[in-house]
Amino acid sequence: MTHDLDEFVHFIKVERGLSQNTIAAYLRDLKQYERFLCEKKGCTTYQEVTRADIQDYLYTVKSSGKSTATLARLVTSIRTFHQFLQREKWTDHDPSSLITPPKIDKRLPKVLSLEEVDALLTIPDGRTPFGLRNKAMLETLYATGIRVSELLSLHIGDAHVSMGFVRVIGKGDKERIVPLGRQAAEAISIYLERGRAKLLKKHVASDHLFLNHHGKPLSRQGFWKIIKQLAREAAIRRPLSPHTLRHSFATHLLENGADLRAVQEMLGHADISTTQIYTHVSKSRMKDVYQAFHPRA
Repeated sequence: MTHDLDEFVHFIKVERGLSQNTIAAYLRDLKQYERFLCEKKGCTTYQEVTRADIQDYLYTVKSSGKSTATLARLVTSIRTFHQFLQREKWTDHDPSSLITPPKIDKRLPKVLSLEEVDALLTIPDGRTPFGLRNKAMLETLYATGIRVSELLSLHIGDAHVSMGFVRVIGKGDKERIVPLGRQAAEAISIYLERGRAKLLKKHVASDHLFLNHHGKPLSRQGFWKIIKQLAREAAIRRPLSPHTLRHSFATHLLENGADLRAVQEMLGHADISTTQIYTHVSKSRMKDVYQAFHPRA
């Protein structure tokens, strides 16, 4: 069974070109699934797996208190895996074919107001290399709407500040060009001139744009600590996620009349239905404004 799983991981990595994070999520889900089949059901091959086995596994996961979103992700992982096994003719049936993922209530992404964004962007201390780096990162995130993983993967040559754009490698190694605003371009230029060289350590070679205090590429965990600290200093009380500025970027663009297709392209969404969630945010905020200010609301 482990061999089948290894072959599946090779398939989604090489043939489907999925990102490392997505591959890791599939592997984590399917290892737990495999463990359940071996230990609880006594299966030695996936040919033996039945629909009842999968339902028992999902019931066990649900009983442990996992969320609907987690269950939906597990169903997707399991179905994709069994479809692969049948397509490769390692099994003669797909026991997951009639298993449907639970319906997830779409939660509107949390976004910052314009005032909160301004407050956050003014917090980094421009007198230190770390402050210059943090300012450049936040300005770039809000100016482009790129994912945190994409931001931290940027190399110096990806930021074309004089021409006003960044080259981004997104999910599935797909490249896209995203406009870079004047203030973000200026923040990156100042960071490159006055900050980055002071973060780069001797005997450490890196052409990544954003570095940590060791002179190495900044990690997601490191970024997350930084943005939480900056939010506290900016007195932002609402919960933040690493994608809060990405959500704010998209929502503010649409509120000001941007074309949905253009926002989809900048965000790197494969399906426009993913981008449409931000139109619901805009309508929700519009309703709040109406209720607050219309005399007969």
